[in-house]
Amino acid sequence: MPRTSHRALAALTASAAAVLALSACSSSTAGGDSSGGDVTLSYAIWDENQKPAMEDIAAAFEKENPNVTIDIQVTPYKEYFTKLQTAATGGSAADVFWMNGPNFQLYASNGQLAPLDDAGVDAADYPQGLIDLYTFDGALYGAPKDFDTVALWYNKALFDAAGVDYPTAGWTWDDFTAAAAALTDPAKGQFGVAASQYGQENFYNSIAQAGGEVISADGTESGYGSPEALAGIELWTDLIEAGSSPTAQQMTDTNPEDFFLSGKVAMFQNGSWAAIAYGDNADIADTVDVAPLPEGPKGNQSVIHGVGNVANAKSPHVTEAKAFAAFASGEQAAEIQAETGTVIPAFNGTQQGWVDALPQYDLQVYIDALDTAVPYPVSKNTSAWTSIESEVLSQVWSGAVAPEAGLKDLAEQMQAALDAEQE
Repeated sequence: MPRTSHRALAALTASAAAVLALSACSSSTAGGDSSGGDVTLSYAIWDENQKPAMEDIAAAFEKENPNVTIDIQVTPYKEYFTKLQTAATGGSAADVFWMNGPNFQLYASNGQLAPLDDAGVDAADYPQGLIDLYTFDGALYGAPKDFDTVALWYNKALFDAAGVDYPTAGWTWDDFTAAAAALTDPAKGQFGVAASQYGQENFYNSIAQAGGEVISADGTESGYGSPEALAGIELWTDLIEAGSSPTAQQMTDTNPEDFFLSGKVAMFQNGSWAAIAYGDNADIADTVDVAPLPEGPKGNQSVIHGVGNVANAKSPHVTEAKAFAAFASGEQAAEIQAETGTVIPAFNGTQQGWVDALPQYDLQVYIDALDTAVPYPVSKNTSAWTSIESEVLSQVWSGAVAPEAGLKDLAEQMQAALDAEQE
């Protein structure tokens, strides 16, 4: 994926060992303010595609703060949190760095992050779901930089060939599953949809659309034991069983998105980060478009997630670090990001630039999704239960375990992991 491998969020690098390491580190001497003079702030990010925009943002900050130089350090996402954990443990983490929701509470709870409430970050300037995501014990530790919601991409050529109307706002789950069946052609090896075992792109949304939740708002209770969660999971497993989607094994052998990119799948739910990649893909750029998610019993809720800029509480230049974290998520920085088309800036009122960057697609659907968006499910140590989630649901997706039995087992194991967090 072009910016952050959200599909890999279930395989987080945070672990019980990381908690202990961070706890040990958090007892070290806290960082202090610089004593004036020239300051160099290190800024850790994970997306090379966004580096040019980050350089422009750094230059704008340096212009307003001529004594400060920003040193941007790029680490690929798959290595990013492992490197960050090691650096935080050793007291050498960057002064300012990108953070995501699943890892946030681990770092905030261990004193690694400086609160930004007094750094000029106004919560009213950002979607509430992102403010909630980066708030811990009543304090805001992350300035929302960008956000992503989820929508339904579709292949117009396959729809036209099958005589199926394009998806529109108000499409229901029944419309979605009927279209998937009509777009499936076994003789051509063609499927209506890729019902992948992806949380953010698929079942986290459908569970919310059914009126359920993956985890309670306070991060202490599993939601997988509810009838609503079962309905949200069965939307996808039923599509596989009906033959409207590749099997779990086929989607293990071949990346589900590759089915869509090669014209073998007509519909594929994906995050807003996909827009720039699809627009740059000559094979599909003029063939695909995007529509709102289909509506379940309670609507067409999308999960919202986003990157936050955080300041290292141990930085020797913590005042400047907090100031840059706030600036890098502010209005001027958001406008710089929007023009690139790579991400949707989080600062309210600046998203239109991102929509306009790719006018061939109906990208407004991603912005409209904010109206009913639900936060990405997290807890203090998210990886403690996402590993369980992945293992159990892989059995459900393969058909080895019935959805109802699988979710009962998942709810029990996940709750035990969450209870252990509170001890």
